[in-house]
Amino acid sequence: MAMLWKFMRVAKYSKTALSPKVKVRGIPTSSRHSSSQSVPSDVAASTPCSNTVELLGKSYPQDDYSNVTEKILSKVGKNLHNKKHHPLWLIKERVKDHFYKQYAGRRGTPLFSVYDGLSPVVTVQQNFDSLLIPPNHTSRRKEDNYYLNRDHMLRAHTSAHQWDLIHSGLDAFLAVGDVYRRDTIDNTHYPVFHQMEGVRLFSCHELFSNIKDGEGLQLFERGHRTAHKQECHTMEAVRLVEFNLKQVLTKLMTHLFGDELQVRWVDCYFPFTHPSFEMEINFQGEWLEVLGCGVMEQQLVNSAGAQEKIGWAFGLGLERLAMILYDIPDIRLFWSEDERFLKQFVVPHIWQKIKFQPLSRYPPLINDISFWLPSETYSKNDFYDLARTVGGDLIEKIILMDEFTHPKTKKVSHCYRIVYRHTERTLTQEEVHHIHQAIEESAVRELGVEGRF
Repeated sequence: MAMLWKFMRVAKYSKTALSPKVKVRGIPTSSRHSSSQSVPSDVAASTPCSNTVELLGKSYPQDDYSNVTEKILSKVGKNLHNKKHHPLWLIKERVKDHFYKQYAGRRGTPLFSVYDGLSPVVTVQQNFDSLLIPPNHTSRRKEDNYYLNRDHMLRAHTSAHQWDLIHSGLDAFLAVGDVYRRDTIDNTHYPVFHQMEGVRLFSCHELFSNIKDGEGLQLFERGHRTAHKQECHTMEAVRLVEFNLKQVLTKLMTHLFGDELQVRWVDCYFPFTHPSFEMEINFQGEWLEVLGCGVMEQQLVNSAGAQEKIGWAFGLGLERLAMILYDIPDIRLFWSEDERFLKQFVVPHIWQKIKFQPLSRYPPLINDISFWLPSETYSKNDFYDLARTVGGDLIEKIILMDEFTHPKTKKVSHCYRIVYRHTERTLTQEEVHHIHQAIEESAVRELGVEGRF
């Protein structure tokens, strides 16, 4: 389930998108249920020559919705969550191991199946429509997503696979993969990150079998929607599903972080669950949100062919857990190929305690950029995407320092502070100057801003 699904800004897709054709070599992976298949990591771009994108063995015509950049496409197929001994792989394996051992089916086999090789290219129908997200919902906007075209996109959440997996007959599963969102730039945000989706469905017998005098209890009724239940659910069913969900997740977090962990639940809203909650844990005296969850919308469950069942879903970010558990300070480090980083996670077993030893903290270089905005449709995410395309992972953070409206012309000016820092060596001001100048020139050319350089 999508975490922090709170996109409330006005969209204008970035012109810093693909050159007319980018070809990415690779073997297409099944978009359904093979847990062993992974999208290959041999990703490469070709010389532009036509108005299509070739990605993972398929061709996608570009249109007015296309806004995925070459920088983002270079990440497709890396599959950090499947690279042995990578910290994201360790977190994934820890969660899998917990679910396998804690929850067994009738014959003693694991109740939850795991799918960690599903293609990140999905349809808009999978990413939004199947989850009952309305056509005019702000989460669909180009400002926040990477579209190949109007019909296909890089998934914004692993929830994009919920409907297909339920429709295939699964009642309990975990889906893991890389997801893509246009966002701000700092040490905790990256346009590619990794999620784990969990779904569990219950029949009437499964939910009430251990309840005293539970024979007369029902899953469904013709009632009214409230803040605590859907109109089709009985209150007894919702309370039991909610209790099971919170119990499962509390056990998981306690298993990861220890018995002394404090957990609290915060009511929230997601389009495809009701009621919805965010889990926060108290780690080193600070409350941190680690996942979102809720009782699945029955309309979604019914449309996938499980009309006689009720269920829950959760979504957690692997980077968020790894940064907390291993004390990793910068999300860019997950993409590092520096042996000083990677070798720290080569351990004999997945449950071994690891405390990340920071690499040398190289000094930052700070440069500001100011420009007049071209129109009211300008989006900060357009500039962030452009800056990341030009500067890559050398950019640690971008901060909007000042917003000024001219009293006569009413033109709006933005001033951004860009913090450059290499995770593996010291940058020179000359290096940064060339990058910064390229960002200035690209902003004028691609976004139509008027420079105040």
